[in-house]
Amino acid sequence: MRREMVLRIRIITGGILLLSLILIGRLYQVQVLDNEFYTDKAERQYVHTKQELYSRGSIFFMTKDGERVSAASVRSGYLLAFNPTLIKDKEVTCSALLPYLTMTLDRCMDRAGLSERTYVEIDETVDADTADAIEVLNLEGVQLYRNQWRYYPGGSMAARSIGFVGFTEASDTELHGKYGLERFYDDLLLKERDVRSVNFFAEIFSNLGDLVYRKDRVMQGDIVTTMEPTVARMLDSVLTETNDRYNSDLTGAIIMNPQTGAIYAMNAVPGFDLNERGTTTIEQFQNPLVENVYEFGSTIKALTMAAGIDSGAITSASTYYDSGFIDLNTFTIKNYDGRGRGTVDMQEVLNQSLNTGVSHIVQKMGNERFRDYFINFKLGSETGIDLPNEAYGLIENLNSPRDVEYATASFGQGIAITPIAAARALAVLGNGGYLVTPHLVSKIEYQDGTSKDILYPRGAQVISEASSEEISRMLTTVVDDALAGGKFSMPNHTIGAKTGTAQIANPNGGGYYEDKYLHSFFGYFPAFNPQFLVFMYTVEPKEVRYASETLTEPFMDVARFLINYYAVPPDR
Repeated sequence: MRREMVLRIRIITGGILLLSLILIGRLYQVQVLDNEFYTDKAERQYVHTKQELYSRGSIFFMTKDGERVSAASVRSGYLLAFNPTLIKDKEVTCSALLPYLTMTLDRCMDRAGLSERTYVEIDETVDADTADAIEVLNLEGVQLYRNQWRYYPGGSMAARSIGFVGFTEASDTELHGKYGLERFYDDLLLKERDVRSVNFFAEIFSNLGDLVYRKDRVMQGDIVTTMEPTVARMLDSVLTETNDRYNSDLTGAIIMNPQTGAIYAMNAVPGFDLNERGTTTIEQFQNPLVENVYEFGSTIKALTMAAGIDSGAITSASTYYDSGFIDLNTFTIKNYDGRGRGTVDMQEVLNQSLNTGVSHIVQKMGNERFRDYFINFKLGSETGIDLPNEAYGLIENLNSPRDVEYATASFGQGIAITPIAAARALAVLGNGGYLVTPHLVSKIEYQDGTSKDILYPRGAQVISEASSEEISRMLTTVVDDALAGGKFSMPNHTIGAKTGTAQIANPNGGGYYEDKYLHSFFGYFPAFNPQFLVFMYTVEPKEVRYASETLTEPFMDVARFLINYYAVPPDR
C-alpha cells in the first residue's frame, strides 16, 4: 500500500516537473527565440490596453490673496482611434471627422488606410464635447476610449519655468518631466500607473526582485509655487510687446522679492504653448534665464559702486578726473561716447554710466579686493534655484594678472553670468546686503494629506546695511534725475535702477560685434525697503543702440502695475 502511494506521488511529481519544463521551454521559445515574430504579430492586432488612467501631481500658481490657480494638472477626456479593418470608405470617414481633427484630410486617410492594423491612434486629447459630437456620427471603425493627459491651463504663460512632460531616453513607457519645474520635481510629481492586461509570467519574473527588496519611493504630491498668475500674464505681455517692437532675438525678465528670493514671474519670449508643442524648437523649451550666460554691461556698475563704497575705497562724494579714456595693458578703456567729463563725483559715474569711473574704483580698491567682492556676490556660482540645468557664471578673467580684465569686469564686459545670478547679486543692493536663494516653490502638499513649507533662509551678508542704503540712494537719484532727465520719476514711490548696454562677443573672430548689443535694466522698489526687484534684458534689438531706449518704458510699465496691483504704500 505504501509502495503504491510513493509510486503515485513520484509519477505525479515527475509529471508536474515535465509539464513545467515544457511550459518553460515554450515560454523561452515565444519570448526569446521568436520574440520579434510575436511582437510584430501583436502590434498588428493591437487593441487599446486596459490600464489605470494617467495621473500626476499638480503644479499651482498662488495669487496675491493666497488662492491656488492651476498651472499644470491632469485633464480627462477621450482617446480617438481607428480600426482600419472596419473602415469601408476612408475618405467618407475622414471627411466627417475633419472638423474635429488637428491633422489634415490626407494624413487622416493615410492612417485610416493601414488595413493590416486593428488599432491606430489618432488623437489622445479629445475633450468630452468633441467626443459626444464624434459619437453621434456613428462611424464604423472609429473608436473612443476614456483617457487622461497633462494639461496646462495657462498655455504659454510662464512656459519656460513650468516645463512639460514627455517620454525620455530612460523610459519610453512612462511620462517624465523634461523641462522646468516638471523636471526638477519629477520624483515628487510622478505617480505610477498599473497596466491591468499583462503577461502573467513576465509579470512574475520582472517583479521577482520586489518580493525580496523594494526601494523606498519619494512621497508623491502637488507643488505650490510663488508665481502669481496675474503678474505672470502681465509680464509675458510686456515681454512679447517689447520683443516684437524691436525685433529682438530674445527678451526675458525676472520679478523677484529681493528680501526672500521668491519669484513672482519669470519667462522669456519668443515663447510656446505648453499644450501645443509640435513646431517648437528645443531652444525655446530651454530656460535662458537659468541656463544661458551673458555679458550684461553697465547694470554691473551698480555692484562695482557698492563694492567700492563698502570697502571704503570711495564714498558717493569722491571725485576723479575723467579724461574720457584710461590706458591699461596696451588697451584703451573709453566711455560709451568717447568723451571726457572733467572732474566728476561718483553719483555722476552712475548717472552718466561712465566706464572710466568704475575703472577708477577698481584702481582705488585694488584687483584682489575687487575680485573678492565679485566672488562674494556669487557671480560665478549657481544660485540654487529649483530649476534644472542651472549654469555657472564665467568669471575666470578675475584671475588674470592684467589690470584691463578687472577694469572691463567693472562695467560688465569680459565676465558672463546668468540672469538669475545677476538678479540675486543685485538684490543685495536693496535688502541690506544679504544673498538670497531665488526659488519658485514654497510648499509641497503630499498625497497622504500632509504638507511641508519650504524654507529658504537668508545667506551671507556681503555688504553692510549702510552700504546698501547708500547705493540705494544713489540708484534712486539715477531715476529721479538722470534717466530720461527725470521723466520717469514717480512722485509717491522711490525706485532705484540702472540700465546696461553691452557689446555681444563674436564667437568666430574674437572680440565684439560693432553692431550687435544686449540691453539690460534692473530696478527695485520701494528703494529703501524693496518688495520687488525686476531684471529685464533683450538680445540684439534692431535699429536702436541703448538700453535706456528699449527697456525703460517696459520696466516702468511693470513697476506701475506691481505698485497698483499690490497697493504698495507711498514712501515719499
